[in-house]
Amino acid sequence: MRYTFPTTRTVRTGRHTGLTADTLIRTALLSELVAPEADRSLWVVSAWISDIDLLDDSDGSFAYLLGDDPPERCRLSDLLLLIAAVGTTVRVVTRPEQSNQGFLSRLEARGDARSRVHVIQDPRVHEKTICGTDWMLTGSMNFTRSGLSANKEQITYTTDTAQVVQAVQELEDEWVTRR
Repeated sequence: MRYTFPTTRTVRTGRHTGLTADTLIRTALLSELVAPEADRSLWVVSAWISDIDLLDDSDGSFAYLLGDDPPERCRLSDLLLLIAAVGTTVRVVTRPEQSNQGFLSRLEARGDARSRVHVIQDPRVHEKTICGTDWMLTGSMNFTRSGLSANKEQITYTTDTAQVVQAVQELEDEWVTRR
């Protein structure tokens, strides 16, 4: 009997469940480095966002993906800039809140891949989604330390092509086409 993997999985995170989303986010973002293609895009939409630690590379296990001078601790901004450096257009949508500025400053400070990173600040955004070209993670979790490790959150990961294509189109309509 052949096993087929589900295209969508929903998990609830929090201290009680023992589940966190960092592994899922890390794996999804690393997949963008493994198979870079022309015309890829990555959307990160979160009302509140911080430069969460996603990868400990102190043993050098990921050096082949992270470049010539890989950071020992890889934060969200590091991974997004590496993804942009391989040719993916990265769009970050967040609120213009003071608590988000540290992350945005680190994202903008490293100029090598900045031309492919676009920051959109919208005071009304409340959505929480990371969406690649062929996968999406969405739910109640902001991409902050509390959202990742302390709060009780619900997140859904999908590789369902129809859902991903629809989400990308809606994100582009809302924050690219209408602007």
